[in-house]
Amino acid sequence: MSAVPATEAAAPEGWRAGLELGFAATGSGKTLLARRRHHGPLAVQRPFHPEGGVCHVYVLHPPGGVVAGDRLSIRVEADPGAAALVTTPAAGKFYRSAGPLARQSVALTIAPGAALEWLPQETIVYQGARVASTTRVDLREGARFLGWEVLALGRPAAGEGFEAGEAGLDWRIDLEGQPLYLERLVLDPWAFRAHWGLRGRAALGTLFAYPATAAQLDTVRGLVGDRPDLGVSLIEGLLICRGLDARADVLRRFFEQVWAALRPGVMGRPACPPRIWAT
Repeated sequence: MSAVPATEAAAPEGWRAGLELGFAATGSGKTLLARRRHHGPLAVQRPFHPEGGVCHVYVLHPPGGVVAGDRLSIRVEADPGAAALVTTPAAGKFYRSAGPLARQSVALTIAPGAALEWLPQETIVYQGARVASTTRVDLREGARFLGWEVLALGRPAAGEGFEAGEAGLDWRIDLEGQPLYLERLVLDPWAFRAHWGLRGRAALGTLFAYPATAAQLDTVRGLVGDRPDLGVSLIEGLLICRGLDARADVLRRFFEQVWAALRPGVMGRPACPPRIWAT
């Protein structure tokens, strides 16, 4: 069994951290980070505008990992007409725990005519971690959304599987207050190994796009091809692409291809990958 990371030992009672971001469009068509509040170890770097009007922001978690008892809360609001892309500079990490759950909640609110892309790099859940993660997306009529979640269970490159621990993933996407997508997923060592579960695949992920069309569904089907661990569906305008892989970085690179193919139609602009993805 690996040693307890220093970060875990240093904060037995857990961090409490929150971040609130609000994006607003200007008269010139440029989106600004108009509102920013935080407490505890959550922050953002200086906003970028690499493609003109769209505001790119990187969310930072300086401790580098989440441990037992930590509670992280992120809220992002895109005002009418705003266009923003939010990502992270590195993979997130949840360290192993013999104590309380580590909790993370994300709430995204997208106003009419606004466009928000929620594209964090992958999250690594160490063997023995106990995680509860919730993501809520509140879409208003005319809103546009592209987002994903990529999870790695254990550290295959270090010879670590997922023989202990639990990760609870809770997603809800509403359109005008009505549920469009609901999912509650609990991953433990049995689900990790089982044929009905991950079949030992260390990485899993889901990508969402709204609003999407049948033509865009066909585009993603072309990228999926006949690979059995990838799939895509379209439900009431919400495109859902899911995947399993032995490696989270490989799965995220596939999702980047899907994102690049969908972005012109969903967001009305060509793909402009954040520079941090190339480092």
